[in-house]
Amino acid sequence: MKALGLDAKVWISTLVLAAVLGLILFVPAGTVNYWQAWVYLCIYFGASIGIILYLMKSDPDLLARRMSGGPTAEKEGSQRIIMTILSCAFVAMLAVPALDRRYGWTNVPVSVVIAGDVFTALWFYLTYLVFRENTFTASVVQVTQNQSVISTGPYAYVRHPMYAAGLLFFIATPLALGSYWGLVVFVAALPALIWRLLDEERLLAKNLPGYRDYCAKVRWRLIPGVF
Repeated sequence: MKALGLDAKVWISTLVLAAVLGLILFVPAGTVNYWQAWVYLCIYFGASIGIILYLMKSDPDLLARRMSGGPTAEKEGSQRIIMTILSCAFVAMLAVPALDRRYGWTNVPVSVVIAGDVFTALWFYLTYLVFRENTFTASVVQVTQNQSVISTGPYAYVRHPMYAAGLLFFIATPLALGSYWGLVVFVAALPALIWRLLDEERLLAKNLPGYRDYCAKVRWRLIPGVF
């Protein structure tokens, strides 16, 4: 894929991700008769394509930075461990509801499933707001050349709006897929998410000029009034 342009890499990666997510959902479920999964995938990739098209037009540099992610892309050993945990949690967040669909562990009302879909769409919207505000939103923990502190938009309310949106994603996805058991994955993944956040804050405070002043101004990390 090195000889391909950025746009081609993005679309190929999106197609591969769609195939992988389909396998993770429908193989454990033992059926494709899983309407919650089909609706979820439509929302997931419809919104993903919208954000991709926006970044292709408005911020291709950010799109390129977002293409490099996962455990192997991290420079710090601690972050490689964290991203391995979170990557496993992402898979489990889909596979557990699929197994729930197969074995009928829980019975989630349609209204709750729809709420999960709405919150999944809201996660994408919050992600878009972060991307629109902060071109330095890489998939790895780092400080890049010419990076500056962002204190506008969602960053005026919490220091890590991307992680705050991630919390919503881990809660919304199991509900959208019709499973309460999938919420156990959120509980298991939360310590790793907090660990990543605190580790990133230490790096930013050390290497990004003005970040300590920003922390003094914006008190809350994830949820205003809570943490």
